[in-house]
Amino acid sequence: MCTLHEAHPRYGFDVHKGYPTPAHLAALAEHGPCQHHRRSFAPVREAWRRMETTPAPVAMPA
Repeated sequence: MCTLHEAHPRYGFDVHKGYPTPAHLAALAEHGPCQHHRRSFAPVREAWRRMETTPAPVAMPA
């Protein structure tokens, strides 16, 4: 988990060891899942769905 934390520090993998703490769930909601999140876990599955259905922001001309 510490190696995952080095690659993805915003999720706090070094602190929660993979369990769904409130801080981890908040990071998941804010940043979406990374490739290491288990898609079988309901909050991860929901985050992937949100990412797939949310349109990408459109750049405004300067």
